[in-house]
Amino acid sequence: MNRPLENVLALFALALSAPVVLVASFMVRLEGGGSAVYRQRRVGKDGVEFEMLKLRTMKPGSDPVGVGTIVGRDDPRVTRVGRWLRRTSLDELPNLINVLRGEMALVGPRPTIPAQVADYTEFQHRRHEVRPGITGWAQVQGRAGIPWDERIELDVEYVDRRSLRLDLDILRKTIWLAATGKGLAPD
Repeated sequence: MNRPLENVLALFALALSAPVVLVASFMVRLEGGGSAVYRQRRVGKDGVEFEMLKLRTMKPGSDPVGVGTIVGRDDPRVTRVGRWLRRTSLDELPNLINVLRGEMALVGPRPTIPAQVADYTEFQHRRHEVRPGITGWAQVQGRAGIPWDERIELDVEYVDRRSLRLDLDILRKTIWLAATGKGLAPD
């Protein structure tokens, strides 16, 4: 998808979701204090690191335990509001700011943390040929239910097949999955 179209869609989505983000931010702050926005270093296009923005879903100071640590549904670090945000994927809405900054795309491989990227093979580094996305081919294929290696293969498949039509199809499927809540949060 070209950047001007993507920026228009991101601005529209940001304006449309602003009331939800404001209410969710207030709920996050009310429940656990601290900042409503969580910032984390991620790896983007061409291996360049950037600061990804999300709504905080865990108690302050609860950074993930380690690389590949899955945050399950019953993880005690996840707040009550955080469970709801994760289940609905609303915690990802601040990623729209990353799209407007040019660090992310609406559609592409999800950005990963530098520690994971350090162990990538040459094949796996192909995911960095495009900007990372808020949603992607792997996410609409099963997200949390797909083993890590398969997700990366789906990401590289996306890099090889990407087109406006595929991006629009992925966005359509993402909206459907978010609306129904199916396949979005780990069980």
